[in-house]
Amino acid sequence: MNPQQIAALIQAGIAGATARVTSEDNVHFEALVVAPAFAGKRALQRHQLVYASLGAAMGNEIHALALQVFTPEEYAGVSRG
Repeated sequence: MNPQQIAALIQAGIAGATARVTSEDNVHFEALVVAPAFAGKRALQRHQLVYASLGAAMGNEIHALALQVFTPEEYAGVSRG
């Protein structure tokens, strides 16, 4: 599984989400996910939404996934400088 496939699964599984996924070995991944669906949810709940969108790939093709999860409003306020 490659980063583009993972991003596509996340975006298909979470309405309105945008995902940017990177990996150096196609086993360990890092994902930045921005979605309106995260509003009012704690970090754990946000992570669970992402994991659910990936289904059986988690723990199989995806050995590890580091997540950064934001609502669009939160992401707009993140310093990227």
